[in-house]
Amino acid sequence: MEHIMPIIEHGHLHFGENKVQEAVEKWTEIKERNNSLKLHLIGKLQTNKVKFCLPLFDFIHSIDSIKLAEKIANEQAKKNFKPKVFIQINIGEEDQKSGVSIKDFENFYKKISDFELDIIGLMCIPPFVNDTKIYFEEMVKIKKKTNLEELSMGMSNDYLSAAKNSATYVRIGSKIFGERS
Repeated sequence: MEHIMPIIEHGHLHFGENKVQEAVEKWTEIKERNNSLKLHLIGKLQTNKVKFCLPLFDFIHSIDSIKLAEKIANEQAKKNFKPKVFIQINIGEEDQKSGVSIKDFENFYKKISDFELDIIGLMCIPPFVNDTKIYFEEMVKIKKKTNLEELSMGMSNDYLSAAKNSATYVRIGSKIFGERS
């Protein structure tokens, strides 16, 4: 965490984490001392980890199942804390990736809208290809079918293309901190 503290001291407030347990260990005390910090869960969330997420994470970028959405809704009611959430779209329809399929998106969105979640946007991780632009353009089309404002897409290798296609959140930790071993 020694590499994070100078950034916090200079006013940066939003940070992403991939793993719940790691985040609990790293951020609980820091967030207690600085309630302006906003923590984003950008990795896959398992339903059995939801109870550890709230109120640590202010944003959850990976809602990908009805079961997970329902679990978050129940936990936010228990803890009186409502994180902002993104629906993860499997934009490349890849078997190895999580996310709601494009063809199922509209029904999924309608169903979880009943859970009183604070759904603010959509997230995707496109296939690892040289040009991700077509996937980002598709996300813009999907977003237009909703009243959602935010798009969480783009990483260190393609964030400029994502930004050109209306991304409001990008994941660029390795661009800032370097690759972790």
